[in-house]
Amino acid sequence: MPDYLLHHRHEPHECGIAFAAFRGPDSALRQRTVLASCRWGEHAIWCAVEAGSEAEALAQLPYFVAQRTTVTRVCDVPIP
Repeated sequence: MPDYLLHHRHEPHECGIAFAAFRGPDSALRQRTVLASCRWGEHAIWCAVEAGSEAEALAQLPYFVAQRTTVTRVCDVPIP
């Protein structure tokens, strides 16, 4: 199954909304650890997921988060 990197951005005043959104509808990412930069002023979240398509990757996110997220297909690459 392909791997995707989801990159979500929000405004500082939307920080609480972004994280609270995961408490709502079922999300495959609920209660997982993700990378975030909110504490340092960037207000972004990154999630690595497996999905059959970009649409399926976005569907793992709550609506508020998904609407502000870019999707990039990625793979592991060995660095020599």
